[in-house]
Amino acid sequence: MSTGRVRTAFSSLTLRGRCLVAGGITLFALGALLGEQALLSLAVFALVLPALSAATVLRERFRLASRRTVVPAQVPRGTDAEVLLEVTNTDRRPGGTWALSELVPGDLHAEPRFLVDRLPAGATAALRYRVHGSRRGRYALGPLRLRLVDPFGLVLRTTAGADTAPLVVVPRVRPLSPAGLDGGAGGGGAGLRRSFAVQGEDDVSTREYRHGDDLRKVHWRATARTGELMVRLEERPWRSHATLFVDTRRSAHLLGGGQVVGPPGDPAPPPDSLEWLVEAAASIGSHLAQRGATVRVVTDTGELTPTASRGGFDAGELLDRLATLGPTRTGELDLGIEALRRAGADGPVVCLLGLVGVEDAEALVRARSGPSRDVAVLVDVVSWADAGGSRGRRPLAAAARAELERQRTGAVDLLRSAGWRVATAGADESVEQVWDRVTSGPELGLRTVAS
Repeated sequence: MSTGRVRTAFSSLTLRGRCLVAGGITLFALGALLGEQALLSLAVFALVLPALSAATVLRERFRLASRRTVVPAQVPRGTDAEVLLEVTNTDRRPGGTWALSELVPGDLHAEPRFLVDRLPAGATAALRYRVHGSRRGRYALGPLRLRLVDPFGLVLRTTAGADTAPLVVVPRVRPLSPAGLDGGAGGGGAGLRRSFAVQGEDDVSTREYRHGDDLRKVHWRATARTGELMVRLEERPWRSHATLFVDTRRSAHLLGGGQVVGPPGDPAPPPDSLEWLVEAAASIGSHLAQRGATVRVVTDTGELTPTASRGGFDAGELLDRLATLGPTRTGELDLGIEALRRAGADGPVVCLLGLVGVEDAEALVRARSGPSRDVAVLVDVVSWADAGGSRGRRPLAAAARAELERQRTGAVDLLRSAGWRVATAGADESVEQVWDRVTSGPELGLRTVAS
């Protein structure tokens, strides 16, 4: 046996196999030293058995193929996906005893293991397992790992494939109630319906009536204004625009905590304030996009660009992009505010903010102009610390709490004085509750502009 094969055989030994080899060497030395034939015979047996097992396992041939079907391939955080793993024996001979395991990222919970015994040639074994999307992200399921073990458990041979299947864990989309969107019992309900429902109207160019024109195209307002019979020349749909601003700065959130005590009845509350903001962005953005609005997204590092050239995100692509949105090391909001200045000119802005101060609020106010009524939601970072988000960290001192409260209160007061609609979100509040509260006043003024 070559040196390479010897090295491979020794590296394939399990802990039990290594202990048996070590015991055999010890017995051989003692037998040679004491001249005991029984010890030498026992030593030979202890050394030959792992060698035979290694030769058997290392020479075993197998050919298999695998295929995965993930249903659904995109799941909201906190829910499960089912995976169908089909393993086919592509060899001409029946397979042996295969111990199979699927390489799965730790955020999706335990690694599934299966035992397939003597799969016939050309046959397929259907194996199923579930993964739990406990954390947003883009994951690869697989590849498949095959473990061959001899009957005595002395030698282990492991090989892995290369095929994988994608799984995307997106933020949850909370159902925003129409009552909250329409302003509830407060004033401005009709205005909000006009602002967010996106009924659409015609961008009309007119010309004089000509013989043979369809009378249904007569534009009566233009006719009354000019005194001549006028018809519609062109019709283009109008669309409403809105911009989401998401503060993802690591320094503006309390990250890395444990299990947070969230709103009552929520089985998977956001573990930190950043996850709450991303969930709010997904819910509000999907809500507006499904009503026909063009939704743009800006973070503290700049504007997110949709893959299509339509200028905004639809609900599906919005969730896909937010799936991988994580904390940044940006210290200031300057880049995001500059991008907001450019992107948010065509409609109102919904700012989802972490820990901000008066200076940040002043910069946001300066970046916005025009009649649009903007919205700001500020997370109460202290409430996440109290709800369990600071597990493993030192508790916030009284002075630190007072300073954080002072900064948040100053930012809230300044934004409100500038005409913004402002709400504070605590760890015990859901996105639906905060959105109902922030939209319960006068209309937000979502303008329609020609697309």
